Amino acid sequence: MNSEIWPDGRGLVVSLVVNVEEGAQMSPQEGDSGAEPVDELGVVVGGGRPNLANDTNYRYGLNEGFTRVASVLESTGVSATWTCAATALERSPEIAEFIRSRGDEAACHGLRWVHQFRMSEDAERQFIAQAATSIEATCGERPAGYLARYLFTSSTRQILADEGFLYDMDDYSSDSPFWDLTTNPPIVIVPYAIDTNDMKMWTAPSYTPDAWRKYLEDTLDVLLREGSTRPVMMSVGVHLRVVGRPGRIAAWRAFVEQLVARGVAVARRADIAARFRELYPLAVDPAGPRTVAINQTPPGI
Repeated sequence: MNSEIWPDGRGLVVSLVVNVEEGAQMSPQEGDSGAEPVDELGVVVGGGRPNLANDTNYRYGLNEGFTRVASVLESTGVSATWTCAATALERSPEIAEFIRSRGDEAACHGLRWVHQFRMSEDAERQFIAQAATSIEATCGERPAGYLARYLFTSSTRQILADEGFLYDMDDYSSDSPFWDLTTNPPIVIVPYAIDTNDMKMWTAPSYTPDAWRKYLEDTLDVLLREGSTRPVMMSVGVHLRVVGRPGRIAAWRAFVEQLVARGVAVARRADIAARFRELYPLAVDPAGPRTVAINQTPPGI
């Protein structure tokens, strides 16, 4: 599989990311201080009260969205990385079984879909370790990658390195993986992307599905051209409750079908990280730069 990613050290690989957060979102009923604030209408309920209406938006992702997302992947035969809040998989074992059955990757998206940036280092370490253990139990394999709920701490990457994670994806600074040498041992960063995420259809001002698909296609075209001289990647993140709506799923399906028709490499993020390590093995030079991008020569190479 890795040989299909940047076969001659250059080219484009696309990472399709399916976020599984439904059932693990914030809720006073789960002991959280407030209700889940990420809502299709942007409604925030204060005073520690639950947002029962928004909870049904999340249930929609499980009741309807999952089947549609799974159908796109099955009909096109492409692989995906599922960034999973561990509790969500515990509560929806059918999703874990689907991931296992097709050999997709289950990356870790925390124990629950809650913010960890306010946690102490010990609490964050426990949060990450428990999540990894849970996902290993539900999916049969320990997660190789991690994605926080957007905000993370100065300790997060060192904790990931300590826990044996291959890569972190909490980064938006590049179209290529790179080494972060601030941790011991160093960890691979496989950058994610917000601009191509389907949440752009859930937040105001929002894209229409056609505008989102066009944005994805334009991004693809540019990165295909740039991939003729260097190794690059494109991330497309989707959510069961967002892209799984009938009026949105067609845009994602059309884009994924275009990837297949054009012969674009699509790979799991764990495989992208492993291929990066093959191309850019790292010999740490204490006097060298603290982060090394893919288009730079790592210290000692």
